[in-house]
Amino acid sequence: MKADKLKLILSMTTFGTIGLFRRYIPFPSSVIAFVRGVLGALFLLVVHLVKGEKIEKSVMKKNLPILFVSGVVIAINWILLFEAYNYTTVSVATICYYMAPVFVILASPIVLHEALTVKKGLCALVAFIGMIFVSGVIETGLSGTKGVFLGLGAAVFYAGVIILNKFIDGMSSGDRTLFQLGFAAVSVLPYVLLTEHVTTLEFNPKIIILLLVVGIFHTGIAYTLYFGSIGNVEAQTVAIFSYIDPTVAVILSVVILHEHMSALAAVGVVLVLGATILSEISLKGKDVVSE
Repeated sequence: MKADKLKLILSMTTFGTIGLFRRYIPFPSSVIAFVRGVLGALFLLVVHLVKGEKIEKSVMKKNLPILFVSGVVIAINWILLFEAYNYTTVSVATICYYMAPVFVILASPIVLHEALTVKKGLCALVAFIGMIFVSGVIETGLSGTKGVFLGLGAAVFYAGVIILNKFIDGMSSGDRTLFQLGFAAVSVLPYVLLTEHVTTLEFNPKIIILLLVVGIFHTGIAYTLYFGSIGNVEAQTVAIFSYIDPTVAVILSVVILHEHMSALAAVGVVLVLGATILSEISLKGKDVVSE
């Protein structure tokens, strides 16, 4: 159990640093999303082969449409998140992203026919108020909120992934993620080729290393640690530990990137994180948000 908790802590800490690395990769978000999907899927495939695990073709075939759609949604989610980092601080983008569980709560009664409890409704309201504080709209108006809307857009699409995963049947988390990352890379490739001048991108050792870190470390290794631990850790522990991610992101944003956070925004961070932790406390580990 201690080893599994350590794996979970390491994976969440890793997810929390991705915004910092994105800051230093001067490539379009779609290109980074493609590289992340390819490297992450390849790493998970190698892990899969080394373990000698087999995927049942009948199970894969049955889930293929949902796996593909969820892969596309993941790709869009990544692009929006990486774009959010370009237009606002890492801390604000990450807190916006962690509104995903709130969106799941609001969508569940309609999509999953799950009852919306008073507790979850209040948590969603508190998180929404906190989100207003974080966005800075009270202090500066709507100007400069593009990054906030991009972060919230990323959260909406990740909420979509969480909901879609509930309809995938008979596949382990690792197998599911392998296919989703692969489909994310495949789906974003045409967009990259149509919208970006790939041949003009300048690769140097620093950029290559950063891309490898994001693809292998932040995706392949982090996802392996994450899915290798959540099945052996209590759901409440997983829910609480998942907030190591935004906490690390906020700290790095202020300490390393020297990004400013107002007192009102700090209050908003506490409201969003506190409300979402309370709302997720009873969720199953496999449904907890991760980047």
